[in-house]
Amino acid sequence: MESPITDLSESSILIVDDTPDNLRLLSKLLSQRGYEIRKAINGPMALASAHADPPDLILLDIRMPEMDGYEVCQQLKASELTQAIPVIFLSALDDVLDKVKAFGVGGVDYITKPFQTEEVLVRIEMQLRLRKLQRQLAEHNQELQKLNHALLVSNQELEQFAYAVSHDLQQPLQSITGFVGLIQMKYQGELDAGVLQYIDRIFEAGKRMQRLIQDLLAYAQVGQVDLALVPVESKLIVYQALANLEMLIAEKKADIIFGELPWVQGDETQLVRLFQNLIGNALKFTRSDTLPKIQISVTEQADHWLFGIHDNGIGIPAESLKDIFQAFKRLKSAQNYVGTGIGLATCKKIVKGHGGQIFAESTVGLGTVFYFTLPKAIAPTSPPPETS
Repeated sequence: MESPITDLSESSILIVDDTPDNLRLLSKLLSQRGYEIRKAINGPMALASAHADPPDLILLDIRMPEMDGYEVCQQLKASELTQAIPVIFLSALDDVLDKVKAFGVGGVDYITKPFQTEEVLVRIEMQLRLRKLQRQLAEHNQELQKLNHALLVSNQELEQFAYAVSHDLQQPLQSITGFVGLIQMKYQGELDAGVLQYIDRIFEAGKRMQRLIQDLLAYAQVGQVDLALVPVESKLIVYQALANLEMLIAEKKADIIFGELPWVQGDETQLVRLFQNLIGNALKFTRSDTLPKIQISVTEQADHWLFGIHDNGIGIPAESLKDIFQAFKRLKSAQNYVGTGIGLATCKKIVKGHGGQIFAESTVGLGTVFYFTLPKAIAPTSPPPETS
């Protein structure tokens, strides 16, 4: 049989047995394999040794005076310092109930005396390998947690920076577009067609930048504060979103269909933006030969409502569905449509902030359905009328 690999040979093993011959035999056997061996002849000594310097593995006899192996193992598993140390029971007891009890108090293996040397060595090496892998996994998880925290802080700082920059850009940009608009009105008849064309381009570029800044502000604002979710009537949310889109709906001659909608736990402002973005998205990506038809569906599930925004627009290629919720991601099929690539990313942040999920299904040339979940809420009851 191969000797243990180098990274295990320096592992420390605590042998607990009240029989000196057993201690000497196991100590010699394992020392020859390169392991660091410590010995204890009773339970209290074993606990003291394990707490003073936790070993990588413990070989534990069951029948001992003062404190048997079961109690020793229970106390080891009850301590945060020693609970992760694997314990292999070594005992002459071979009854099934003894083995079940050993595993019940936290043992990872059970070897019956008299034992085969090779069997003991294989089982010890296996447990040490598992212990090493557990430690590596714990270290990796700790490192990932640090990286995730650093990434979260970085994202928050980036969003705060984006919010600050976008907010500060609004006023000068409004001045630029305002003055350009005044030039268009006041000097329309005095400037030649070429100059007017340049001015028109400046004005349109300014408007596009304003839309980008507004979308960026909305995206950065979502998640900056912890939401206080309260019962909200989703039908009123939809009415508000439709009111905000009134001119676009009229321009597109769109048909918006929905029935009874439930109460949800949410933030009213963010939910209005969610419905407004998704309905506005459906109004934007319409087919030239078809009037827009948008239907809002809702399905009750275990602890939340599944909403659907169905449209009959241009659709999204299947290979692009995974990218649509990324900020600033503009699909090739959407290049001829006005947009900033932030709206759906904002929707994802809003839904995630409400503890829900959002996804889409689509068929090119037929339309798209955006699904999202929101937590259920109980409609508040009206107080009883006062009696005179």
